[in-house]
Amino acid sequence: MPWLVAAEITQRGRAPCTQPKRELLFWRRVWLPARTIGRASFMEQQIGASLFASNIGSGHFVGLAGTGAAAGIATGGFEWNALILVVLLGWVFVPIYIKAGVVTMPEYLRKRFGGQRIQVYLSVLSLVLYIFTKISADIFSGAIFINLALGLDLYLAIFILLAITALYTITGGLAAVIYTDTLQTVIMLLGSFILTGFAFHEVGGYSAFVTKYMNAIPTVTSYGNTTVKKECYTPRADSFHIFRDPLKGDLPWPGLIFGLTIISLWYWCTDQVIVQRCLSAKNMSHVKAGCIMCGYMKLLPMFLMVMPGMISRILFTEKVACTVPSECEKYCGTKVGCTNIAYPTLVVELMPNGLRGLMLSVMLASLMSSLTSIFNSASTLFTMDIYTKIRKKASEKELMIAGRLFMLVLIGVSIAWVPIVQSAQSGQLFDYIQSITSYLGPPIAAVFLLAIFCKRVNEPGAFWGLIIGFLIGVSRMITEFAYGTGSCMEPSNCPTIICGVHYLYFAIILFVITIIVILAISLFTKPIADVHLYRLCWSLRNSKEERIDLDAEDEDIQDAREDALEIDTEASEEKKGCLRQAYDMFCGLDQQKGPKMTKEEEAAMKLKMTDTSEKRLWRMVVNINGIILLAVAVFCHAYFA
Repeated sequence: MPWLVAAEITQRGRAPCTQPKRELLFWRRVWLPARTIGRASFMEQQIGASLFASNIGSGHFVGLAGTGAAAGIATGGFEWNALILVVLLGWVFVPIYIKAGVVTMPEYLRKRFGGQRIQVYLSVLSLVLYIFTKISADIFSGAIFINLALGLDLYLAIFILLAITALYTITGGLAAVIYTDTLQTVIMLLGSFILTGFAFHEVGGYSAFVTKYMNAIPTVTSYGNTTVKKECYTPRADSFHIFRDPLKGDLPWPGLIFGLTIISLWYWCTDQVIVQRCLSAKNMSHVKAGCIMCGYMKLLPMFLMVMPGMISRILFTEKVACTVPSECEKYCGTKVGCTNIAYPTLVVELMPNGLRGLMLSVMLASLMSSLTSIFNSASTLFTMDIYTKIRKKASEKELMIAGRLFMLVLIGVSIAWVPIVQSAQSGQLFDYIQSITSYLGPPIAAVFLLAIFCKRVNEPGAFWGLIIGFLIGVSRMITEFAYGTGSCMEPSNCPTIICGVHYLYFAIILFVITIIVILAISLFTKPIADVHLYRLCWSLRNSKEERIDLDAEDEDIQDAREDALEIDTEASEEKKGCLRQAYDMFCGLDQQKGPKMTKEEEAAMKLKMTDTSEKRLWRMVVNINGIILLAVAVFCHAYFA
């Protein structure tokens, strides 16, 4: 089924396929010849591993372990929440995206609401989120591991990692990313299991781990005439509970259930990086099976990252649990705390030389896997949803160059943001990532949720809901950065009315405000006729009537442009010399052509592209497994509650 998303085209140099006719052209050029050699079949079997690898970057190893070392197992609840959201992704959201015939999330909103301002806005906001929460965090976390393991300068390590990652991302495209994701997932899990085994053996087993963690208190707790407050260096009394006090808890349980679900809804069900993996599956049963596989794999970070981070605090208490600013600066170069080095320290200090090299490979694999996914998706969003609006007649080569240059800009801005990441949220990387997501993600989640389940919502309501939600969220974010998040030793001076609301509670408030604004404005403005909404929202998902797209005029322009581009491409290919062919091969412009299709064949292919039917046996199998996965999620939360 032709869902091998447009990042392949953008990264491989083809003009982005955003419209139905352009999708058919893509399949004629790329998918059909690939299918004949079995390449697509292999790729389709890797969805679950690719979802997991795209999600688990070096930021998870460093961030989850660091927050676990500081506050216990509650941070593992962030991972287990995904068990529920991947079921929503596979059973609710992806079928709508497929029936809509879209390849990017901003494109879905354009089809759903019409116009271009929501599409462009969402593309820009998604790129901002990539910089603040993904690229900079992964770059920083991967680099500090390399810095500790090899002694390289932090920014030299960043340069080397990015050079390696960019090389095969640019030349390989989405196909290379999915292939390598599968291998890297195996490497990550193997290395993590080995390290966890070493860690629990060193600490004396699970019972000893629980006892020793509660006594992992640093000896240096004062400097000069100042004595550190006890709560700053003593492990929390609720360290082994996921659900914590709703008012005084560092991760209050209402926020962990409702606030986290809202930001997870944005990440798992509407983010281009994740959804793109599902859209590359062969059929709906493969999508659901991939989501289930990813869900089961998301059980592992609690035991492979959070608990090893807590063990690192036991074994290297003075370093990981430091609270005195001078001590922390000596160990990790920042005054707010050193919990971010919990996992790297465990690797460097605990594992023998050979296995230490394996774990270095694990971190490199997780970093590159996450970054390649982000680079592909970011380049897709920029070229398809932003650049083509500025340059409507951009050539194939121009789109390729624009995508590459934009990746360089993205990397540059992300590196400049690394110092902010290093000191935010008391030096706890994972809390930083989740807090930024809580400020910017809820409005997007609200718009997608209402777009699918409430057909009365229209473009003015969605647009102004996004804008007002963004202004509220970014005001909190800017204020927090202006005052600084502070630390236990040096609390921030940010006004309580602004920064005193936990970021997970803030996500709930922002989500509710956005929904109210969207519904209010939509009810006072003209509704969208059903003829424009067939197969774009849940109540009309099974409609057989022909849909008149609100962006039909744009499609006609793009179709004409694509026809001209196809003719130019075919003409130019006949005149290429050896050097040009070698250049095209390196840059991914050597795509194999598929057979010319008749109009009837194109119509049949378009129908197949939006087909979500399943064989009865496999539908039953994946549905049963989906129910089991939800039961497992409930059990895990209840057991550690």
